[in-house]
Amino acid sequence: IEANASEGWSPIQGAFWRAGGIAPDLELADVLPHFTDLAIDTIEAHPNADDATPLMLYLAYPAPHTPWLPSPKFAGKSKVDSYGDFVMMVDHEIGRVLGALKQQDMERDTIVIFTSDNGPVWYENDTERYQHDSAGGFRGMKADAWEAGHRMPFIVRWPGRANASSSTDHLVCFTDLMATFADIWETELPQNAGPDSHSFLPALLQQPFQQDSKRTEFVMRAGSKSTMTIREGDWKLITGLGSGGFSKPSRIPPKPGGPTGQLYNLKNDPAEANNLYQDHPDIVQRLQKRMKQIVDDGRSR
Repeated sequence: IEANASEGWSPIQGAFWRAGGIAPDLELADVLPHFTDLAIDTIEAHPNADDATPLMLYLAYPAPHTPWLPSPKFAGKSKVDSYGDFVMMVDHEIGRVLGALKQQDMERDTIVIFTSDNGPVWYENDTERYQHDSAGGFRGMKADAWEAGHRMPFIVRWPGRANASSSTDHLVCFTDLMATFADIWETELPQNAGPDSHSFLPALLQQPFQQDSKRTEFVMRAGSKSTMTIREGDWKLITGLGSGGFSKPSRIPPKPGGPTGQLYNLKNDPAEANNLYQDHPDIVQRLQKRMKQIVDDGRSR
């Protein structure tokens, strides 16, 4: 298959793909609905009985990652060009999966978790063109150390257990799914399993956490692989200047006498507009020490 790009978008947006091998019968525009078809087939093939073997369905959609290929049904339906159209199509495909659960009478016995893997590739000129901010007011985009690089919606539907329309400010990392599922099934994880997995089941059930079981921090590396981040409570430390990812500039050399990193209070400044690195050297030092400890230990649980 030949490489492809879309006029009017950056080289990594739109109907973008690289040159290379492709299966003879593969049509790129069919990939998203095909994933849904397979998910529905799996649901419909599962025996729906009280003593049935539990079903774990992991549906990792390739969308709305590029290539943005909305079907004719959705082309032009949004006000955000092919990207908005493709997001609408993703919503529709998820609706098909939820409909299959209801059709099979599995709706009330199924935990549905909906989330994403990273922020959008959405530049400032895209926001200006379409009057639409895909990052929802957070700073940056995919791969950045800033919040829009990794802060994702995390939506759970668990009838009869998790209260509908409720919300929590509990800190969750995807690694926490393992410990949470083990907690739900009352299975104790071995000491060497899930080294960075903390159960958030009490947050789902709106119950208090046991002592020292609640996640209060997490450490991650930005897309540049040279910038580290630690979040602890309301405080967030980034070990360099710049985005650390796709947003330009990725890296900014420190100026004499200026800050060498970034410190933000996300409660007061979720847009990360006010760098407090030089105002709170004690917090910077504490977070640097804790981050090094977690990295050196290779685990945080």
